Amino acid sequence: MPAISISIVCKNNIDTLPGVLEAVRPLIAGGPESGGEIIAVDSGSQDGTVELLERAGATVIRSAWLGHIKTKQLALMRCSKPWILCLDSDEPPDAELVESILRAVREDDQRISGYRVNRKVFFAGRYLHHCWQPEPRLRLVRRGYAAWGGIGPHDRLELLPGSGHERDLRGTLRHDSFRTFADHLERQVSYARLSAQALFERGERSGVLHVMTTAPAAFLKQVVVKNAWRDGWRGILAAASTAAGTLMKHIVLTEMTMREREKARSKPVADNALNAQAARNEA
Repeated sequence: MPAISISIVCKNNIDTLPGVLEAVRPLIAGGPESGGEIIAVDSGSQDGTVELLERAGATVIRSAWLGHIKTKQLALMRCSKPWILCLDSDEPPDAELVESILRAVREDDQRISGYRVNRKVFFAGRYLHHCWQPEPRLRLVRRGYAAWGGIGPHDRLELLPGSGHERDLRGTLRHDSFRTFADHLERQVSYARLSAQALFERGERSGVLHVMTTAPAAFLKQVVVKNAWRDGWRGILAAASTAAGTLMKHIVLTEMTMREREKARSKPVADNALNAQAARNEA
């Protein structure tokens, strides 16, 4: 068996994690000594997630939540095998993808340092074949050749400069992202705030025009360009949730932008008042 590490971050994922652990069993046959390993960073699970991982033979690292990027980087750095498969706790690879991973690691082409997989949301008994598609993600990498980056909460695994080439793998990474759109929208609120804060800190700004235009554009992109309508009501609601998330992000970012501008405009007035008071005191 090729030696593969499975990197997972989790917190209270007892509903989705069993499917992930079952799906990766062929990748870690033989255990850490002769095959693979599971390295899981848990940030305070209280629903049996840790016990489930330990029964599966995983090494569980207990850590405070460091943010999406830093927590996943911690898990990546604790992996010890030559190849690392990075998964979320709701992402079971299908059988075709598992075979593709095994084949790639066995071949061990020295020109290639990472492999992309295509992730598809699975919702209400069906894949979304059009909305949010394609969604390529770098997930299988050589140890020491990649790191997590991106803008929180939207993390991204990337090869380090000069690390080699990327290739695509056949198969699907199933994404059991949410059970209902009510759950998804609730998560979108948190993501919108985190994303707006990260963008603001990077120097990006927004305004009323963005609030008025970006959400409809996001919806039309999914429905018209991506053909989300072909996924039926699931696709339409998914496209609408993208628009909702985009709208909330720009609402938060616009508020931060406007408050910053108002503060900058009021500062000269306050400075002039202080200067005038100082002049009177000197007189």
